[in-house]
Amino acid sequence: MEGGWPVVRTRLDLKGDAILFSEMTPPDGAEDAFNDWYDNHHTPNHVQGVPGFISAMRYRSPAGPHYLAVYELESTDTLQSQEYRRRKFTPDESTRRMLQAVSGFTRYVAVEVFALGRPEPALGPLDAPVLFCQFLSVPGEHWSEFGDWFDREHAPILLSDPDWLMVRRLETVACDPEHYSHIILHYLADQRALSSETMARARATDWYRKLARHRWFLPHCVTYHRRRDRFVKLAA
Repeated sequence: MEGGWPVVRTRLDLKGDAILFSEMTPPDGAEDAFNDWYDNHHTPNHVQGVPGFISAMRYRSPAGPHYLAVYELESTDTLQSQEYRRRKFTPDESTRRMLQAVSGFTRYVAVEVFALGRPEPALGPLDAPVLFCQFLSVPGEHWSEFGDWFDREHAPILLSDPDWLMVRRLETVACDPEHYSHIILHYLADQRALSSETMARARATDWYRKLARHRWFLPHCVTYHRRRDRFVKLAA
């Protein structure tokens, strides 16, 4: 247990049907205060206090003090609840001050449409040490082919690598600041998977090369490292 929150590493029932993806960069010289607020106030209060929040994981970028929180939600309706809207539009004083000071803010809400994980992994895939994120703006007429390619070919190839623990394909319903249509989340045991022979093989297929001719197929990519253990909802 860390900070009063139970350590959970294997339970996939902590994964929701939707996510809230939120990035922030703390003010210069205030990284410790930012993490104290996020770890001991903001995230646990959301997970515990808002109906429909299931769990959350925090990450830090290896490139600098840029942080990500991925909240697992029962559905996107969670963010329309009276309690969530009250917290969002009338934050308490510590939250108001911190949100006025941070930068690098993004907020994406997305619905999971596909997920594939390794059977019985030694490490719970939802709590992988590395999260590799891909953002794409797929034109509507290509959604079906993109999904077929990813679900039927690309994901199974990636999951043949033991360092690839799980992949999720999500469609966005709210975007800030960029209007991406899809988010792909890769849960990795080690970042070396991104330069592996498996990755090269997944990018060498005829289907991949066909899609790669389109400009929209080039994703925006961000890598994050898990910062701490998962926040989970405690029993009443």
